[in-house]
Amino acid sequence: MKLQELFSKYIYNWTLLLFIFGGIILLNIIASLISFKFDMTKDHRYSLADGTENFLSKKENIESRISIKIYLEGNLPSEITNFKNALKSKLKDFKSVAGNRIEYIFIDPNNKSKEVQNEFFAQLYDRGQGILPMEISYLKDGEQRQVMIWPGAKMSYSFNGIIKESTIQFLPGTKPGSPYGLAQMSDVIQNAHNNLEYNLISAIRRITQKEKKRIAFLHGHGELNLNQTLRARALISPYFSITDIDLNDSTVKNSLFSALNDIEGLIIADPQTPFSLEDLFLIDQFVLKGGKLMCFMNTLHLEEDTLNSQGYVNTLRKNLKLENMLFDYGIKLNENYVIDVQCAPKISPYAEDPFIPWFFHVLASPSVHPITRNIEPVSLKYANEIQFVPQENVALFPILNSSSNSNRTGLAPLVSLGFPKNFGKNPKLTDNPEDEKNKLCLAGLAEGYFKSGLNNRMLPKKLQVAVENAKKHPELKYKSKSSKEGKVIVVGNGQFIANKYDSIQKPNSEEFAYFPNEINDLRMEPELAKRRIPLFFGNQEFFQNLVDYIMGDNSVLDIRSRQIDIKEIDKEKININAGFYKVINMIVPISIILLLSLIWNILRKKKYIHKNKGQLKY
Repeated sequence: MKLQELFSKYIYNWTLLLFIFGGIILLNIIASLISFKFDMTKDHRYSLADGTENFLSKKENIESRISIKIYLEGNLPSEITNFKNALKSKLKDFKSVAGNRIEYIFIDPNNKSKEVQNEFFAQLYDRGQGILPMEISYLKDGEQRQVMIWPGAKMSYSFNGIIKESTIQFLPGTKPGSPYGLAQMSDVIQNAHNNLEYNLISAIRRITQKEKKRIAFLHGHGELNLNQTLRARALISPYFSITDIDLNDSTVKNSLFSALNDIEGLIIADPQTPFSLEDLFLIDQFVLKGGKLMCFMNTLHLEEDTLNSQGYVNTLRKNLKLENMLFDYGIKLNENYVIDVQCAPKISPYAEDPFIPWFFHVLASPSVHPITRNIEPVSLKYANEIQFVPQENVALFPILNSSSNSNRTGLAPLVSLGFPKNFGKNPKLTDNPEDEKNKLCLAGLAEGYFKSGLNNRMLPKKLQVAVENAKKHPELKYKSKSSKEGKVIVVGNGQFIANKYDSIQKPNSEEFAYFPNEINDLRMEPELAKRRIPLFFGNQEFFQNLVDYIMGDNSVLDIRSRQIDIKEIDKEKININAGFYKVINMIVPISIILLLSLIWNILRKKKYIHKNKGQLKY
């Protein structure tokens, strides 16, 4: 009987053990197939943005397989290894949503013979059009060492038999002989972390895009020229087809009802001269047919050179007439300036203090709208106030605002360099500078179904005859109100996307090549940057988000607005407390094991003494 009981216990114990081992193996298999995690971080650094998930989950966005080759492998500094691990984790998240439509591999570019390696490096570099190498200098074992890495990836995608390729640069390249020190890598790595998801999804968007929507820059009224918008065009050209259109062109004038039919977005950047009724008619028809209108404009003209030389200048009304039509869409652009304590300084070499708070250079505060959420303040020089005029079937939204310590000037004001002195060292531009109601709108959005901005205006006889004729011929597609939902955005400043530029004569030619200045005007003020004043603007992100939203692509808005903060290790604290934490790491685990062993032995002893009392002796 005892033998049978022992045998039953033996079978039971081994069966239980096999079940436990089988369960563990099964759980591991399931865990390898299913990936899930809970992101408890404040900045959600381990989660994909909603826009990313929506884009990757739609099979029509990625119809074929994307192959990504990342050249961050091998013996790397710890800072780069940490970034590589973050990149690998992000790609796993991408793959968990997109499945086998995304495949990736990490390659060690240095794991080759020297002869093959040099040729391989040349292919990666591709005459400066591919991945740019980064050199890092560091101290190891008392010896100064350098390592060259290739912090980028090659991406390929095949669609309808056509292979498309693209390059991603995760970390900035360095010039020969100018390596990064490890002390400089903290800011570089943090910036790369912030841009990681955006760089990946942007490259995927770019390589999988089947067709590009057309956006036109309008000309004919003194708008910003091509060279002044080189940076802005470069930002959006990978995703949109950019063209230029002049309303004074005779072919445009002769096709009133179809001139802008093949354009989906229209940018009017800083016009200087009035619009004719024919021009307004063309733009009005464009909007009523569902076109997306982006107006960046001032109603006042100011000579900055005169202000700097004389210390004051009178402003003049431009009377563009475009603002009259925008009024009928629900957006009123005032003929005044917004002044704000939240502003950029102005360099005034003849003043007692060379840097004066220039209230007219507003650093506009982002609103909660997706276009501006979490971006840096937007630099707007001499910005007009925007007010909303309620319209039926039109939704109106403020996009950029001044701070609560702001005010407005009178109409067509006189601007003086001595103006800030009137407010002292702690300026209050309004009675209650803490009241949120003092905020003034500097950029506004109108969405919905518009009525024609020319319905109640006297048209020239020629244009009136054309309209009457169009009403009788439906094929001309004349509109007196919106047939599709339209979008109109107005920024009370025309220069916020402008860049300064240089020129160089092309070899063996009388033509010149134009390129923007080295300092990015959309990120910082060049004069302040030269004096090492760290003041960063969000103009670049604002323009990108604005165009994406207006054109109906919201997949990257929430990605650009994310901010991931990398907490630096306190090296001084480590030096002071290193010994303490080493002892804790050694003693605590061993102590826990010994304590558990002691408790287990006591419990086991009590169990068997109680069960076999009188039979076992210890």
